[in-house]
Amino acid sequence: MTYPKELKEYPQLEQKTYPFRLFINDRQEAKAGENILFIHWHEHFEIIVMQRGSAIFHVDSHPYEVEAGEVLFVPSGGLHVGYCLKDGPLRYTSIVFHGSLFEDWKQDPQHEQFVEPYVSNRYQFPVRPAEHMPSFAAQSALLQSIIEEDQVKGPAYQLAIKNYLHLLFTLLSRNFLPQQLVGSPKEHHSFNRERFKPLLTHVEEHFADKITIEQAAKTVNLNPYHFCKTFKKLTGRTFIDYVNLCRVNEAERLLLESNLSITEIAGRVGCDNPNYFTKLFKQYKGMTPSGVRKV
Repeated sequence: MTYPKELKEYPQLEQKTYPFRLFINDRQEAKAGENILFIHWHEHFEIIVMQRGSAIFHVDSHPYEVEAGEVLFVPSGGLHVGYCLKDGPLRYTSIVFHGSLFEDWKQDPQHEQFVEPYVSNRYQFPVRPAEHMPSFAAQSALLQSIIEEDQVKGPAYQLAIKNYLHLLFTLLSRNFLPQQLVGSPKEHHSFNRERFKPLLTHVEEHFADKITIEQAAKTVNLNPYHFCKTFKKLTGRTFIDYVNLCRVNEAERLLLESNLSITEIAGRVGCDNPNYFTKLFKQYKGMTPSGVRKV
């Protein structure tokens, strides 16, 4: 998986007229604590289907532990990140699509009533719908049909996928829309998510720079204590841990894609001491920098 340089991601979809793509994330030897989905957000919907192993995904500050067979819905604009929970094989599929996929239904009054409120983000499905909908297992079978259609790519598979997704939204809406109409409208974008986006973007782009917790806290107008607490809740990691992760991920990319020496790479990612860099890299990646190049 390519490490994103900015938190806002622009998914490479199949066609402008078919804003859909399926991403398969398969690791034979994932390590506990390994970052399996780098923190980002996009204006597309994402449905994460866990197929093997176990992981924890943070979606808009809330952690969700998932095992094989479980499903998470990431709303449009939702900040999300994922980590492996146990050593071993891990596989999950991300179904990513833009709300404009359903443009053809806009003149349908039933679509406008039941699906459009979710497509336009006026309402959101629960991130883990199975917790609130006992019959969700039956509906989740539609997701497997979508995955199979995309893999086989038979005649009119795009139309089949579009219809499966629309049917899924319709069935979920039957369950969740009545209760959401009764309650007051929810805020669609987490305050903390929006508040922290500029800082996270800065860290992603300038991780080699020295930045203290006090400096980072000041950028979001929080004292260091509340900053550390909020940052951990939002990303699943401490601020220092997150900066270090950015550094070793960039270092891994440079080790694999460049001829720079290990000392040069250490300097580029903000580690002036090569011995400390080697220790840090091994802590996060399970092997030394030189070991990566030998694989």
